[in-house]
Amino acid sequence: MSKFIEYLRTKTFRKNLLIAIGSIFAFLLFLFYSLGFYTHHGEGMPVPKLKGLPIAKAIQLLEEQGLRYQINDSIYMIDQTPGIIVEQDPDPNTNVKANRTIYLIVTRDAPNIKFPDIEGRTFLEVRSILNNYQLKVGDTTYRSDVARDVILEAVFGGNTINKGQQIPKGSRIDLILGDGLGASEVDIPNLLGLNLNEARMALLGSSLMLGNISFDGSSDTVNAKVVSQFPAISDTLNKVSIGTPIDIVLKGGN
Repeated sequence: MSKFIEYLRTKTFRKNLLIAIGSIFAFLLFLFYSLGFYTHHGEGMPVPKLKGLPIAKAIQLLEEQGLRYQINDSIYMIDQTPGIIVEQDPDPNTNVKANRTIYLIVTRDAPNIKFPDIEGRTFLEVRSILNNYQLKVGDTTYRSDVARDVILEAVFGGNTINKGQQIPKGSRIDLILGDGLGASEVDIPNLLGLNLNEARMALLGSSLMLGNISFDGSSDTVNAKVVSQFPAISDTLNKVSIGTPIDIVLKGGN
């Protein structure tokens, strides 16, 4: 044992130890550079940023850099144009070798859905229904109707759309609502032969006003009858706006 310890203290041992350490270091260094040369360690190219690009543009960039691609999935995204890259693997700026496959996820066309039943519902109800179906409210216009803010008609692409029709998800739906005022025009009543009170009641029932009153001869308001009116019913005119005054001419009774 003592001889072994004495040997460890000799120059020969120290020399052999240094040679052994140097040999191991040289071997490891050789191995490192050999593997680097064999695997082209540190060589390659950064993956371009593809997210947000149309698929055709993304493919062009990948091919220019000698990279391959594979579309792993396609998803629908509202308000997103079909054929747009939304995910990529590896991430942008990752260093890869030539011919590396880049995996992509792209957007696709909107799927069709059945249009919901919204006729006769209020605007607030319909806005919520359309949102649940991932449809968007487009332009809103009003039409004469007694019901205020109630859906009278739904329009898509310029055409009326009804319950159950197929429509792409995310579509804009224009709505026609009631204005709560009812008809803006009413029929002109025939006042000929009525006395003043009867004419006044007939106009009131038609939401019209009594205009100028004139007499042909006697001004007997009790027995006088309407002999003419303006505007009068004709082949070209049979309706007037609500509140229009109607002028009458009365002629004394027999």
